[in-house]
Amino acid sequence: MLPLAGIRVLDFSTLLPGPLAGLLLAEAGADVIKIERPGVGDEMRTYEPRLGDDSANFALLNRGKQSIVLDLKAPGALAKLTPLIQSADVLIEQFRPGVMDRLGLGYEAVRKSNPRLVYCSITGFGQNGPRRDMAAHDLNYLALTGLLSLTADETGAPTMPHTPIADIAAGSYPAVMNILLALLQRQRTGIGVYLDISMTDNLFVLSYWGLANGFAAGDWPRPGAALTTGGSPRYRIYRMADGGYLSVGAIEQRFWEVFCRLINLDAAARDDTRDPAATIAAVTARVAARPVAHWRKLFDGQDVCCAVVANLDEAVRDPHVAARNLFSRRVRAGSKSIPALPVPIDNGLRDPAEIKSAPRLGADEELLASRP
Repeated sequence: MLPLAGIRVLDFSTLLPGPLAGLLLAEAGADVIKIERPGVGDEMRTYEPRLGDDSANFALLNRGKQSIVLDLKAPGALAKLTPLIQSADVLIEQFRPGVMDRLGLGYEAVRKSNPRLVYCSITGFGQNGPRRDMAAHDLNYLALTGLLSLTADETGAPTMPHTPIADIAAGSYPAVMNILLALLQRQRTGIGVYLDISMTDNLFVLSYWGLANGFAAGDWPRPGAALTTGGSPRYRIYRMADGGYLSVGAIEQRFWEVFCRLINLDAAARDDTRDPAATIAAVTARVAARPVAHWRKLFDGQDVCCAVVANLDEAVRDPHVAARNLFSRRVRAGSKSIPALPVPIDNGLRDPAEIKSAPRLGADEELLASRP
């Protein structure tokens, strides 16, 4: 039996944080039901490229779920939902604070009919505080928590992160972790709980090293100056002769010595404590003198913490990825299918089904007639 078999999740969320959290629960065996708007449904359905009637993005994030359509503002909507709420174990929503209350679906209202419900709200800034109603997206959360400042390039300008860090690392993952903790607590108490998941709050854990330096020594990290922001030759990205890039993470002395030997770095530059900038310049020149193929062959099999920067297409075709069977499962939409997301759930805890479908909008309307 899968660990979350028998757990029913009502998912009122759209786009990424909530749907990804719901996907993780579904992959562990939960019955996840999306509550969607009439007509369009989850906005992610409209994205490009398409896979069947909806977007490939939607298919990846909603594999194995069910869908019902309901106008939450319509008369009688709450009455229709009440049986489902009474039968649910978890509710996920990511509206701005107060929206669910206005719809009659806030935690205090629904707990009266289901005191065992684990109610999870995912927002940008949490349920209280001066910014609770502020409109924002992933990039803004990174900006406000100091993380974006640490991506600055040589000109001092922050660079664009190309993955939604806040949505996933500070939204989806903390939501799932807290939902599982709440379900475990419910086993002992028989009572549900309200979870306030703030993506800005949860981003600060990603800066643990900077917080330690800042709080303890007043040494707040600066772009291009700290160990992990480009200040050390041991932890940098270097350009190769044919335009490729080499990621170097030779922080420990034993790795650094191997790295210096392999690139034949001048002896005078190997002691990076004396003049880090000079060592960076020397390593830059050495790496820039040879193409990708040379460095890939040289570092292959060496205990040195170096890797050529791959693009995403190269990464998914890597022999190690293939050996791990990360993309063996598939998600289907209509007559088409693509590899499913390799979610961070151990294979022993994940639904073994090789292929599952993403839900068609409103395909499971009969669930509105269900009883607890």
